[in-house]
Amino acid sequence: MTAQPRIQIFQVSTLYGAATLAAALDSGRFGAREDARRILLVSHNAEIPETALRLDAMTGYDRIVARFDETIDWNEAIHPHHPSSWAPRPEEVPLWQRVFRTAWGLADAPVELIVESIQVNPAKALAALFAESSVQLYADGLMSYGPTRGELPQSIACRVRRLLHLDLVPGLRPLLLAEYGVEPELVPDTAFRAVLAEIAEAAEGDPQVTAAVAAEPTALLLGQYLAALGILTADEEEELHIRMLRGAAAAGHTSVVFKPHPTAPARYSTALHEAAEESGVRLTVLDGPLLAETFYERCRPRLVVGCFSTAMLTASVYYDVPIARVGTDTVLERLKPYENSNRVPLTVVDHIVPDLESGEGPAVPGAAPETLTPLVRAVGHCMQPRLHPLLRDETAAYLTARQGDDDTARYFQRERLTELELPGGDGRRAGSRLRRSLARGGRS
Repeated sequence: MTAQPRIQIFQVSTLYGAATLAAALDSGRFGAREDARRILLVSHNAEIPETALRLDAMTGYDRIVARFDETIDWNEAIHPHHPSSWAPRPEEVPLWQRVFRTAWGLADAPVELIVESIQVNPAKALAALFAESSVQLYADGLMSYGPTRGELPQSIACRVRRLLHLDLVPGLRPLLLAEYGVEPELVPDTAFRAVLAEIAEAAEGDPQVTAAVAAEPTALLLGQYLAALGILTADEEEELHIRMLRGAAAAGHTSVVFKPHPTAPARYSTALHEAAEESGVRLTVLDGPLLAETFYERCRPRLVVGCFSTAMLTASVYYDVPIARVGTDTVLERLKPYENSNRVPLTVVDHIVPDLESGEGPAVPGAAPETLTPLVRAVGHCMQPRLHPLLRDETAAYLTARQGDDDTARYFQRERLTELELPGGDGRRAGSRLRRSLARGGRS
């Protein structure tokens, strides 16, 4: 009797993540293609998936899909439930697994899961569904450098084999899943750059890209979706984009492109165009279904400006383009709760990328400075002290050595330090609430 072929299920929700997977596949990180049946499981995680840009509508998606044997839409599979909220009840797991094995033609073949964000659905739901399967993670951007969002069930944690990630900050080691002994593994730079070039090739003849390139821009402004996340108001986010434009103009750029985030709401007023006119800048908005990296390939700007977007580091690491940040100080003040998973990406960018409005010149950051790792580890401990208790003494020493340093203090909230009874907190207040929380296993 012939053995059932291995099934590899790759769960993905963004084109950037799909490109990371493609690079890992191309570099042999998942073995030879003929050794397994590869399924791309696409999840649309937007709050209202029906109104958001679908992954399969992104330019270059077809090139990525060619690496897989088939594609399955997770939203359709669990309809009418939302992928961010649905998970099987424990008592129903055997039934649901049989349902999906039958629907997807898996029979009784062994399944390997390759997922993003194991702490949340749909990855967590898949790990529960295929309870006997090994789990591998890949990191979609800068969040791998931060701690795990919360404690994983032991039934999942013991099955995680490795974390694949891009070398976006050379020399900085991910904290994600470190508490479980999961080893990070780099996706080769050359493989990822080749995939990005392949995606950009698919944009040949795209009218938006052609128009943007014809404008001969020298700077690219990256929008994020901070208002949608409740970090800024819509007006404040619009003002942030205006600050980016004015900063680029002050640096001597007369033609710029604004690239909204693919999942950001389609809300633009005339304010950005008015600011461009006032600054004597030619503005082109590139709001098609394109990765920012496609523009890097086609136009090679001399400056990329953003808040704390992963695409900023992609520009510097893979294209040697100088980058600058705007607005990170405001977001550091607003970001709540302290354990918000955006905190480490924000901290990293704030620490190593020049501030465009301060008069610093844009730069290619290069390898992580020696000050970055201890900062990230201290912030990571303060975010998730229960997951990283062994970092407490290191964090206390770090904070003690930097008492009175405003540049360091901005990364740590006084109230949080007080709760954790760490240097920089209010020493007059006891940390009894935290101790009680830790004693009963609650969230810090």
